[in-house]
Amino acid sequence: MLDYTFTYANLEYFLLILVRVASFVFVAPFFSMSNTPRSVRIGLSFFVSLLLYQAVPRQTIEYNTLMGYSIIVMKEVLTGLLIGFAANLCTTVVSFAGHIADMEMGLSMASMMDPTTKETSTITGIYYNYMVLLMLMISGMHRYLLKALAETYTLIPINGAIFRADAMLDSLLEFMANYIIIGFRICLPIFAVMIILNAVLGVLAKVSPQLNMFAVGIQMKVLVGISILFLSTAMLPGAADFIYSQMKHMVVSFTEAIMP
Repeated sequence: MLDYTFTYANLEYFLLILVRVASFVFVAPFFSMSNTPRSVRIGLSFFVSLLLYQAVPRQTIEYNTLMGYSIIVMKEVLTGLLIGFAANLCTTVVSFAGHIADMEMGLSMASMMDPTTKETSTITGIYYNYMVLLMLMISGMHRYLLKALAETYTLIPINGAIFRADAMLDSLLEFMANYIIIGFRICLPIFAVMIILNAVLGVLAKVSPQLNMFAVGIQMKVLVGISILFLSTAMLPGAADFIYSQMKHMVVSFTEAIMP
């Protein structure tokens, strides 16, 4: 016969684990998509917390009042949010690349809501987001994120987080430098071809002034840009590898910044 009895101390410890896991799932890539039902996210957080409760070594938590327990809860919420934010921050690179590509192709005015980032994005940015998200599931990065979250309980025990703003700021500054580099690497084929096409249209405008190069150029840019976008699809796995490497680096950096 199964025994479902537990003490208040066990319940309080389980709730602290659940708070960190739920905060991570709320902001982490793939798990935080707006089209994912909330019941699925809540159920995933509960069962992952239940597994971690059985696997994580039990630790003694000292507090005297309700305010003391509330402070511990807030620390766990911040720990989960920061780790998930570090991973989710890297997915914004593809939106930056999509904005540059659509600006060159003349599609920057065509925008729609992107469910992965919950923001208004361009067509190419949404395409890049879905492709990177698909490769994230194929490559097993979602399992890596859950493993990284589980390992944080060894590196950062319950009520053991120490937030260092200077270390986090250094990580963000390093990420911003790589943010621009990776973004331009993703949209570089379209960007380079558009420069060549603009040069060709400029020469044709001088050779035959009677042609309306403005009307011709708009159609040519869209046609050539979509063609290059289709041909450069084979390069997306390499670009996704850059993003995932940066994602791992950011998760490690933020974890080290809040380790005791």
